[in-house]
Amino acid sequence: MAEHESLEFGKADFVLLDNVSLEEFMANLKLRFEKGRIYTYIGEVVVSVNPYRAMNIYGRDTIEQYKGRELYERPPHLFAIADAAYKAMKRRNKDTCIVISGESGAGKTEASKYIMQYIAAITNPGQRAEVERVKNMLLKSNCVLEAFGNAKTNRNDNSSRFGKYMDINFDFKGDPIGGHINNYLLEKSRVIFQQEGERSFHSFYQMVKGGPESLLRSLHVSKDPTAFNYIKVGGHIKSSIDDGGDFKAVADAMKVIGFTADELQTVYKVLATILHLGNLTFGVDGDTTLIENSKVVAVIGDLLATKEENVEKALLYRTVATGRDVIDKQHTAQEASYGRDALAKAMYERMFCWIVGRINDVIEVKNYDAKVHGKNTVIGVLDIYGFEIFQNNSFEQFCINYCNEKLQQLFIQLVLRQEQEEYQREGIPWKHIDFFNNQIIVDLVELQHKGIFSVLDEACMNVGKVTDKVFLQGLNSKLANHAHYTSRKLSPTDKSLEFDRDFRVRHYAGNVVYSVVGFIDKNKDTLFQDFKRLLYNSSNPVLKVMWPEGKLKITEVTKRPLTAATIFKNSMIALVENLACKEPYYVRCIKPNDVKSPLLFEHERCRHQVEYLGLLENVRVRRAGFANRQEYPRFLQRYKMISEFTWPNHDLPSEKEAVKKLLQGCGFEQDVAYGKTKVFIRTPRTLFCLEEQRTEMVGRIVLFLQKVWRGTIARMRYRRMRAAAIILRAYRRFKVKSYIKDVNRKFKNVRSMKDHGKHVKWPTPPKVLRRFEEALRSFYNRWWAWMLIKDMTPEEKLRIRAKGATLEALKDQRPDLGLQRTWEGNYLVTNSQCCVSPVGATDEDLCVSQINRFHKAEDRAVLITDRHLYKMDPLKQYKPMKSIPLYNVTGISVSPGKDQLVVFHTKDSRDLVVCLKGMMPAGDSRIGELVGTLLSHFKSEKRKLQVNIASPIQCSMNGRKCTIIVEPKINQSQPDFTKSRSGYILAVPGN
Repeated sequence: MAEHESLEFGKADFVLLDNVSLEEFMANLKLRFEKGRIYTYIGEVVVSVNPYRAMNIYGRDTIEQYKGRELYERPPHLFAIADAAYKAMKRRNKDTCIVISGESGAGKTEASKYIMQYIAAITNPGQRAEVERVKNMLLKSNCVLEAFGNAKTNRNDNSSRFGKYMDINFDFKGDPIGGHINNYLLEKSRVIFQQEGERSFHSFYQMVKGGPESLLRSLHVSKDPTAFNYIKVGGHIKSSIDDGGDFKAVADAMKVIGFTADELQTVYKVLATILHLGNLTFGVDGDTTLIENSKVVAVIGDLLATKEENVEKALLYRTVATGRDVIDKQHTAQEASYGRDALAKAMYERMFCWIVGRINDVIEVKNYDAKVHGKNTVIGVLDIYGFEIFQNNSFEQFCINYCNEKLQQLFIQLVLRQEQEEYQREGIPWKHIDFFNNQIIVDLVELQHKGIFSVLDEACMNVGKVTDKVFLQGLNSKLANHAHYTSRKLSPTDKSLEFDRDFRVRHYAGNVVYSVVGFIDKNKDTLFQDFKRLLYNSSNPVLKVMWPEGKLKITEVTKRPLTAATIFKNSMIALVENLACKEPYYVRCIKPNDVKSPLLFEHERCRHQVEYLGLLENVRVRRAGFANRQEYPRFLQRYKMISEFTWPNHDLPSEKEAVKKLLQGCGFEQDVAYGKTKVFIRTPRTLFCLEEQRTEMVGRIVLFLQKVWRGTIARMRYRRMRAAAIILRAYRRFKVKSYIKDVNRKFKNVRSMKDHGKHVKWPTPPKVLRRFEEALRSFYNRWWAWMLIKDMTPEEKLRIRAKGATLEALKDQRPDLGLQRTWEGNYLVTNSQCCVSPVGATDEDLCVSQINRFHKAEDRAVLITDRHLYKMDPLKQYKPMKSIPLYNVTGISVSPGKDQLVVFHTKDSRDLVVCLKGMMPAGDSRIGELVGTLLSHFKSEKRKLQVNIASPIQCSMNGRKCTIIVEPKINQSQPDFTKSRSGYILAVPGN
C-alpha cells in the first residue's frame, strides 16, 4: 500500500476503494488530479494523469526519497515503479520492462524521460567514466530522437510519430553498460502532408528557424517555413516550441553522442533536399513531362553530391529491364509527382533509421563476456504511440491502433498471469476472473488469410491495376460476419460511413472509422530503383551507407519486398514476445482534456480512457482475492508496534508466526491468508484499521523515544562538560604553576644584576593570571625604583621627583623636556647673561624677557623660593621689584613648541607672562625643569598646580583677557614680545 496520505487527497491506491465501481473510480481520479496528485496506484500499476504544467516533484531530493524503498512506503510516483523494476532486475537477476501506454498527448514521452532520469540518477555511485558516458548517451539520445521522430499534432505539441523500445543493459553490479533502441513505423507520410493545425517533424522547423545564416546559405534554405510546400501548413502555426533553442540542443547532443561534423552536415543536407523536393513542379509539353523550376534540380544535385542530369533523369524517367534489354520509360506528371513524394518520404525514413543505428553503434554493449563479467541484465522502456482517433484515419492510424490492441492484450495476459503465478507460488487458491479479452480484435487484424493485413497484402499482389476499392471489397467479402467489422456496404443505413471508402473497426478503445484511400500505396511503399541507385552512387559516403540496395544491377532479379503492413505486424509480434519474457511494470497515461489545461478534468473524456485502458478490470483482478499482499519482514517492520508480542522484537519461531500473532491480537484473523513468503489481506478496511492503529502508536513511540533520547543527550552532555571541567582545571593549574616557575627562574638573581633585571623579558601569562601579572609587574617596578633611589641624597631625590612630575605633566606634549641633563637648580648670573639659579633646593633664579605695563618687553630675573616668586631687575644688582606669594599662583601655561614661553596664572587675574632666555648652552630648554620644580613643591605642600599646554595661550593681564601667540621668524635672533589686537605675539627665532 502507498504511504498513508491524508484522505483529502483521495485513495492513493484504487485497490483500496470501498466499492469498485466506475463512478467511484472516476471520483477518486478527479479528486487526486484537482489536488495536484497526478499519480495513483492500482497495485503495482501507476495511473498517470497529464498535468499540463511543470511540477516540482522530480528533483534530486525526490529521487533520494524513493531510492531503495518499496512501492507502498512512499506516495505514488513514476520513480517508485522505476525503482521497483531496477530492484527486481538487480536483486533477482531478472530482465524487467516498463510499458508506458495511453493515447496521444497523455504524457507517455515525458514519463519515459523521467524514468530514464531516475535510473541514471540512482546508478554509478563510484562515478566511473565508462558508466557515466553510457548514461549520458542514453539521456542525450532522447533529445535527438524527439527532434527527428516527434511532431506537433492537434492533440499534443510533442507527439511521438514513431514507436520506441529501449533496452538498458546493466552489469552484475547494477551499473548501465549500454543499450539498444528499436524504432517502429515512423509516420513518414507526415513529411509531405499534415492536417490543418499540425506540423511536420520538429527537425525541419529547428533547422529553418534555428540554423545559422552560413549553414542555411550553403543549403539554399530561407528562414521562412512557409516558403516550402511540404511544411508550409506548419509554418503558419503559432507554437510555444522554441525551435531555435532546440536546434542548438539537438546539435550539441548529436556531437556528444559521436556524430561527426560530416555526418551532421549530411543530415542537414537531407532535410534541405526534402524541402527543395517539395517545391519541384512538373509540367507537360505535348507528350513530354518537364520540370518547371529546373534551378531547384541543380540545388538538389549539389546537396546530394551527384550530377544534376542524374537527378533530373531519376525524377522524369524510370529504367525498366525486359530480359536483356533496358529501356527508359518516361513518367507522366502524376507519376513524377508520386515518385518525388515517395523519394522525400523514403529519404527521411532512411535518415531516421540511420540516426537510430548510429546511436546504437555508440551505446551498444561492447566486449562483454558473461563468463568474465557476470550476467548482463536488462530494463526495457517502451514508449510507443497511443491509441488515435482522428477526423481522417488512414493506414498509419490503423497500424498504431493495432499496436495498442497488441499491448492491451499483453497487459491483460501478463497482469492475470502475474496474479495467478503469485497465488500459486504462495499456495493461495486462485479464483477465476472474467475480463474483456481483445484477442478477437487482434485476430481480426493479423490472422493469416483472414485478417485485414492479409487481405491488404493479397490486394497488393494482384496483377494489373489495384485500387483501394478492390481492397475494401476484399474486406467486405471476408469479414462480412465479423462482429467487430463493418462498412457502408454491410450496413447500408449507417450514413456515418462513405460507400467504397470507409470501414469501421470496433476496437477495445472505441469505434474507429478508417478511410481506405492510400492503403494500397502506403502498404506497397513503392520507391523506384532509380532513386536508390542515384543516392547509392552519391559521392557523399554517409548517403551511400543509407542506400545499400542501390548497388544492385538493373537486370538483377530480387525477391518481392515485404509490405509495410507485414513488416509492422512482424515487428509487433517480436516486440510482444520480447516483453512477455520480462517482468513487466506498467504506466497507464490518461489525458484529462483536449485543450491542454492544467485545471480542466473532462469527465467523459477521462471515463472513455479508463474504460478502454481496462483500469477497472485491473482493479477487480487485483481485488478478486486479496486487495493487498506484503512480505512478512516488511509487514512486521511496518506494524510490529501494534502488538506487545512483536514490539520491539519478537521471540517467536519465525516472522510468519509473528505476523499471525499480531493479526490475531487485532481481530483480523478471518480477513487474511498466509502464503509462503507473504501475508494476503482481503479487504482495504483491514489495511486502514492497521494504519490507524499504527499512526496512533507511532505518536506514543515517538514521545517515548524523544524522552529516552533527550535523557541520553543530557547525560552525554553532562559527562562531556564534567570531563571538560576536569581537564580545564588541571590545565589551568599546570599553566599557573608553569608561569610562576618561569617567573621565579627568570627573576631569581635580579638583585645581583647590574640593571636589577630590567632587561629580563617577562613570560606570557595564561589568561587567568593577566591581572596577577599586572600586579606582579607593579611590585617589581616599585622595587626596581626603590633600588635605584635608596642610595640617593635628598637633593637628588628632589630632582628625581621633579623630573617625574615633569614627565607626567608634559610627556608627548613638548619636544624637549631636558630630562637627559642634570638639573642643577642653582644657576648664577655671569657675564651679564641671565640664567636660572635656585637658592638651595627650593629656590630657582630665571633670566626672562617680560612684558611691562606699557606693553613693552624688558629683561628681568625671576627668583622662585618655597614661599614667593620674586621679579628682579638685573641692571640694579637684582633688586626685587615685586613678589607674588606662591599660594596666589593657581597654574602655569606653556606652549607645545620649542619656545620658552611661560605664563604664571594668579588668583587676582594679574598673570605674569615671561619668556626664558640666555640658556647655557644655547638652545637649552628650562621649561621642563621649571614645571617639574613647581609641581614637586606644590605636591609636597599637598596643593594642586594646574599645568596647561596650549597654543595660543589665554591669560589675564591686570584683569583684562588677552591671547598670546607664538610666531617663529627667520631673521629673529632673540625672543621678543609685540602688541597685537587680541593680546601679544611672541616672535622667536625660526629654523
